[in-house]
Amino acid sequence: MVLNKIAFREYLALEKKYSVHTQKAYVEDVDAFEGFLEQTAVDVRLEDVAYGHIRSWVVYLVDSGVANVTVNRKIASLKAFYKFLIKSKQLQISPLVKHRALKVVRNVQIPFSEKEMKVDDGLGLMGFEAIRNRLMVEMFYVTGMRRSELIELRLANVDCEEGLVKVFGKRDKERLVPLLDAVIDLIRLYLVERESLEVVLDEDYFFLSTKGLKLSQSFVYRTINLYFSKVSEKVKKSPHVLRHSFATHMLNNGADLNSIKELLGHSSLASTQVYTNSSLAELKRVYKEAHPRNRK
Repeated sequence: MVLNKIAFREYLALEKKYSVHTQKAYVEDVDAFEGFLEQTAVDVRLEDVAYGHIRSWVVYLVDSGVANVTVNRKIASLKAFYKFLIKSKQLQISPLVKHRALKVVRNVQIPFSEKEMKVDDGLGLMGFEAIRNRLMVEMFYVTGMRRSELIELRLANVDCEEGLVKVFGKRDKERLVPLLDAVIDLIRLYLVERESLEVVLDEDYFFLSTKGLKLSQSFVYRTINLYFSKVSEKVKKSPHVLRHSFATHMLNNGADLNSIKELLGHSSLASTQVYTNSSLAELKRVYKEAHPRNRK
């Protein structure tokens, strides 16, 4: 079984091209299911389980207070594992073939308003940290990139002359996103400050810490949260809200869903349609404020 898990992780890395974080999460989910089987005294190998075993695990997770969305993610890990076993000819049929995902009630993300996103061009900023932090905000908002994509962004993939940034998304899927002139000016300012750091630079990565190192996930989150704490009273202030704001504002200003889908790096239009919820909320607000029948 240990060998199967090692091979499974290699399959996720090499064939599925999943990130290290995703590989780890999938293997941990398989381990958790195996642990459940052992705890319930079920003498069965992972390769020999029936759907009833998996259904019992789902019931156990739900009864333990695990959210439906998390349960679905864990089952997705098992699906990937059994698909790997079939692909490696260790299994003929997945025990999950009849499984249906649990219903998830999605909370509508509240994007920042266009007013909250109206910041100056940043050219009056002083110092590496201030310029870098402002540029992080701008890059999230003008490109719609994910936090992991911003962290992994390479110096060679930002082209100020062409006004384009090459982004590598999930499974190394590549996309080109245009850059606005004001952001290009800020990038050039940042690059001057970046080169003036008196430390050994990790030359490959675009965004660096004051020590010249690649940024961490938590640092990027804290930076965005702190910045918007000064300009917004929203509870949720994160890089993902900026990505959501990018999509919502583009949609509100006439961009079509297919174009937004390409810019966001979504594989299906269904993922992009989530952002129409925010636009509909704005449409309802404007309608209620403007319609004569709603005036007191």
